[in-house]
Amino acid sequence: MVEVGLAFVVALVAWSATAALTARYYRHPRLYMAAWVASGIGVAIALSAAFPGALLDFSGVTFRIFQIGVGLFGPLLIGWGAVEYAVHAPRARFGARLVATTLTIVPLVVLGLDRLRGRYGNGYPPAGDHYDVIPMTLLAVVHVAVVVALVACLAVVARRMGERPRLSRHELVVVGLLGGAALLMVLVSRFGLGILGQLVMVGALACLWVAASRAADPPRERRSRRRGARRGGPEDGPDGDADDRGRSGPADDDYDDRHDAEEDDVRRKRRKADRLDYDDYEGQEGFDDYGAGAGGPARSSRLCGIITIYTLGEGHADAFDDCADEVVEEVSRHEPDTLLFACHTVPSAPSQRIVYAMYRDQLAYEEHQQQPHVLAFARRRAPHVVATNVIELSLSGASATDNLATMLMPR
Repeated sequence: MVEVGLAFVVALVAWSATAALTARYYRHPRLYMAAWVASGIGVAIALSAAFPGALLDFSGVTFRIFQIGVGLFGPLLIGWGAVEYAVHAPRARFGARLVATTLTIVPLVVLGLDRLRGRYGNGYPPAGDHYDVIPMTLLAVVHVAVVVALVACLAVVARRMGERPRLSRHELVVVGLLGGAALLMVLVSRFGLGILGQLVMVGALACLWVAASRAADPPRERRSRRRGARRGGPEDGPDGDADDRGRSGPADDDYDDRHDAEEDDVRRKRRKADRLDYDDYEGQEGFDDYGAGAGGPARSSRLCGIITIYTLGEGHADAFDDCADEVVEEVSRHEPDTLLFACHTVPSAPSQRIVYAMYRDQLAYEEHQQQPHVLAFARRRAPHVVATNVIELSLSGASATDNLATMLMPR
């Protein structure tokens, strides 16, 4: 009776986890999340069939449902979802989809139709006790493919560690949890494990749920407080921050704040010196805000703006968004004369991004173009962009709320 009660509880946990995964998918609609939801549904159906098997002993029908859900759909869809999550190359994703489709259709037909052998009990039945050579070979191929996919995902994420250390560590944890879930399902499919197998399936569902939850809530990459500093350099610790020999700690944070403030003061003084000549003409007859006066030079304080429309390559949206998030934060922190700098998505065109920038004057725009984080953004976005369209703006009139800049550009 213990196995019957546990089988019921495990089936209930499986459906609860699947419902939670489905809710995650609706809040975070991504293909990899859909794959993990489908994996949860397959496992939940299999464990539901295991409950009458534990109550009345397994039969050919309940055995097939159990093995198709736990041995085939569960790990295969987890592995495919991991590739969609961790790998950004479109060709690799397309290849993974072809392999996943092939390894779903052919084994499904064989596992559903091949003859069975042996007697059944009320515990989770091992696949080798009832399947012949061909279905066991196909299951082995599926399981090896899942392991290869997960190892490849770990390698891909590890290669990005130097570029995005914090996010890459987060992705490594997600892929590791997915690997744990798939491995536990494979163990139960191949060896049954009795009552222990039921507890192992609870662990597999927990790993899948935690992995999906973490994937839907990625961390923001930590930025260096010192302008132009590189993350993950020789003086950095494992978290991308300075180690004990370097510059971590409250005192050094205060130093960086003062350093940034001093740089901002120097820039403002330089701007003031560059505009002294123009200010001397203010108030003279014939001078206006839109151009040169009768005898003076044109004033440079007129607002100017730029709209840049980027068309992204397929599968490059997330990588571009990471670059854009970083440069937006750096601009908001270090460029007081950049009044507005925002990156917009286009719901009707998912492959497009629109960057809108407004500068206090032409000098502010020129200073913006020379900033290290802007130059780094231009370099890092290049592999992800297939076309760029730039529109220059000159403000002729505007109406906005007083706190618009504060809302969009918190400093």
